[in-house]
Amino acid sequence: MEYLRFALQVIVALGLLNVWLLRAGKSTQYRGKDASSMREEFAAYGLPAWMMLVVGALKVSIAIALLIGISVESLVLPAASLLIFLMIGAFVMHLKVKDPIKKSIPSLVMLVMAVALVLI
Repeated sequence: MEYLRFALQVIVALGLLNVWLLRAGKSTQYRGKDASSMREEFAAYGLPAWMMLVVGALKVSIAIALLIGISVESLVLPAASLLIFLMIGAFVMHLKVKDPIKKSIPSLVMLVMAVALVLI
């Protein structure tokens, strides 16, 4: 179980960092509505620009906490729990704008991995 937890922490952390630091300004097939950047995606959901900054800061913080959590295990539960909340929110936003389920797959996969981290 220790190796599974380690793998999940690394996969989730690197996934979050990739999305929020490397791909935030880029188009992907998973962006909500027809957005071509993170900023456009949040606007498509009807969310203010400051919300993107808050969510981004939280997700990058979660990623860092999960990586540090490899050595400091007490960080994993709160980080994974917060990520569950955020991934439910992401899924709800895709539903709100009536995206096809395909666009929700990344948030659902992250949600499942975060739940697994809480349960391990």
